[in-house]
Amino acid sequence: MAGTEAPKKNLFTFQLTAEQAADLEAVTAGMSALERVQVPYTTLALKSRGLTINLYTSGKLVVQGREAEDFVLFTLEPLVLKAATVGYEAELDPKMFAPHMGSDESGKGDIFGPLVTVAAFIDETTGKRLADLGIRDSKTLSATSITKLATEARKIIGRQNCAVVLLRPPTYNTLYGKIANLNRLLAWCHARAIETLAEQRPDCTRAVIDQFARTESVINRALMARGKQLTIEQMHKAERDIAVATASVLARDLFVRELKKLEEAAGMPLPKGAGPQVPKTLSALIAKHGPDFLPQVAKCHFKTVKQALGLPFDDDEA
Repeated sequence: MAGTEAPKKNLFTFQLTAEQAADLEAVTAGMSALERVQVPYTTLALKSRGLTINLYTSGKLVVQGREAEDFVLFTLEPLVLKAATVGYEAELDPKMFAPHMGSDESGKGDIFGPLVTVAAFIDETTGKRLADLGIRDSKTLSATSITKLATEARKIIGRQNCAVVLLRPPTYNTLYGKIANLNRLLAWCHARAIETLAEQRPDCTRAVIDQFARTESVINRALMARGKQLTIEQMHKAERDIAVATASVLARDLFVRELKKLEEAAGMPLPKGAGPQVPKTLSALIAKHGPDFLPQVAKCHFKTVKQALGLPFDDDEA
């Protein structure tokens, strides 16, 4: 639903206790996107493309950058400060804990492993329990935290309030070959998860999803009769929504567990993401198992996989 958002703050300062400083270091240690850097007079200095965190020897903490407000609201406040100091309640969607479902996926940018899409339903009781648990966007969590949170989240929401669409690499490659468009494939997965959960929770009237395509019509076209009865809200950074954040954690947890199974079949580690280790791993897999093995563990429309197989590709492919 369209709306005008207030501009985000991009600079915050806090005074941390020794205990809070230790908590900050522990929390950020598992965030792979943050690189440790050297800054004079700091005990901790971290930097990513949109975020800079400097903890000075005096205990003064400075958080700045375009991602600063998200970090403060969803990491610093709940996990380090243990208090809402930046208008936390006002920043959240007032419908946050109203009964609704959220849908999110994991594995979209990972060359190895499945594509996992999860829809999760929350109400006021389960939503607040999940928020107290520390549920948030899985991309901001360490692997250990994801495992623990997913285990607890499954207990809180129960099977009836969760729907999963799991596309293991062979199925993913077959469907992509027919659809030939990642956004349309994502829309299909989200639509199936939403519709399955809507059947399980016929009282649910609203679904929240991250806007992954340029137009909202992509997901709307993928919905069938039951899904079209729901109010579908697409928003940027939808993981702020507690239901979407829960779906994010559950999806990533299943992705990691599925990737481990593929590693056992491959007989070697399979790197997450699409980084520099991927081409080496692809070459090793071809040498060990032959080229026909790759569709069993990898998403074959990626340019890196096509290069490894000696297939033609477009320059603008991922």
